[in-house]
Amino acid sequence: MSAGKNLSDLEQLIEDFKRSGLRELHARHGEFEIYLSQDADAPGLDAPKVSVTRKPAAKQAAQQSVPKEAPAPTPASASSGAEASWPAGSEVIRAPYLGTFYRSPKPGAAPYVEVGTTVEADSELCLVEVMKLFTTVRAGVAGKITHVLASDGELVAAEQPLFVIAAA
Repeated sequence: MSAGKNLSDLEQLIEDFKRSGLRELHARHGEFEIYLSQDADAPGLDAPKVSVTRKPAAKQAAQQSVPKEAPAPTPASASSGAEASWPAGSEVIRAPYLGTFYRSPKPGAAPYVEVGTTVEADSELCLVEVMKLFTTVRAGVAGKITHVLASDGELVAAEQPLFVIAAA
């Protein structure tokens, strides 16, 4: 593919975005990444990167047994007490920040994953939305989904467990 063709494709993408009515578009392919927004104040690619932390389930259970000063502002308690049923050595995928949890890419669409779904490290698991900015949460590890810990449309707290993945 020539540089001229790539430029033409990029120009077409921008024109399609303008006509789409979308507010923001963030796409990445290999080393190429583009962020388009209708909002002049959008942070763009200079925004702080969102990372998803994963902790082995055993560590998490031990950490949660330590008393805390005050309970987190609460969205879900789906994982409370459930840690014991998580497979040993499993990975817990957590919310990157406070936001609304979406299991599917759009209303009415099938969820990204279900319990039993085999995922790769780059598999999309859900979206977390805050202030109309949607962040895709990826598995980060290959394995099988053993637990889905949040409900579609639920407000989730930062670091709240969302999925448990038994490593492959």
